Amino acid sequence: MQQRSIFRRANLYHLVFWGLVFGLWYYLRYQDYETKQIALAITTVKVSALALLVYVTNLVFIDRFLYRKKYTLFILFFILAILFSSVLKVFLMGRILGEPGLFSMTNLKAKIYENVISDFFLLSAGAAIKLIFDYLKMQQRLVEVAKEKAETELNFLKSQINPHFLFNSLNSVYFLIRKDNPEARGALHKFSEMLRYQLYEVNGDKIPIEKEVSYLRDYVDLQQLRKDEKYTVRFNCSPRVKGFAIEPLLLIPFVENAFKHISNYNDQGNFVDVELDRNNGVFSFSVENSKEENQRKQSKGGIGMNNVRRRLELLYPGKHELKIQETADRFSVKLNLQLS
Repeated sequence: MQQRSIFRRANLYHLVFWGLVFGLWYYLRYQDYETKQIALAITTVKVSALALLVYVTNLVFIDRFLYRKKYTLFILFFILAILFSSVLKVFLMGRILGEPGLFSMTNLKAKIYENVISDFFLLSAGAAIKLIFDYLKMQQRLVEVAKEKAETELNFLKSQINPHFLFNSLNSVYFLIRKDNPEARGALHKFSEMLRYQLYEVNGDKIPIEKEVSYLRDYVDLQQLRKDEKYTVRFNCSPRVKGFAIEPLLLIPFVENAFKHISNYNDQGNFVDVELDRNNGVFSFSVENSKEENQRKQSKGGIGMNNVRRRLELLYPGKHELKIQETADRFSVKLNLQLS
């Protein structure tokens, strides 16, 4: 709802801006034409052409060519767009003024100055404004990422209460467990590995996906120990999920949420399905769990879920797609990340 409000406000600003441009242009040039109707038509053609050029350049050429370092294509399309717009404007103005000769090669210098040169500088000014705003947004995002990282590291440091003592205690408990109880030993070993991962391996900005998958698998295995035959837990990771890095602990909140809210039926199946895949440069992750019909709505905005949403917005801006769906009997999360 808030995003829709911001979008509407932005559209209103654009309409007001181009309305002011239209009014100023008409006020300065209407006396150059025989009637006000002709002046209005000419102003409409010129302002519409300029607006179209600005939006095509800012939303297409800059994003697809300039930001991707395709400078030759950017310059080429930039110049071609100006030339095409200038020719079209002269043609339409000739029809409006009833002067077909206006489209001819006569007085070429004046036409170039009036259309091509003026459009070049106006369009360059519009592109410069976009570049400035994009730079300011990027700086703001970097500040937010740095702040988020500092807060995460602070919370992380607070949670590191003498980890060496903790690991030594776990090792002591491990050896106290009888050797004929391999399940208990295996569970404690998995827990120890998960703790080691959280304390020592997630300090960097990114982590190999293989380690993140191993951490998820250990968590799922531990959760399975708490469930009986009424529960079906499936963890499917494609062999294509390898050779890239992601932000650490990005996926675990969704899996934790699924196990927290799984149904508890006695007469029908209860399940958690986790799937990871990679295809055409996109990493896809999904988790789905059964839920009871009379169960209160599964949290879409808890602390963990809000935290991961915020991290996705800061760390993968424009490169992620998150879909959360809830029906009467199931809850699902689907996340797609575009890999660099």
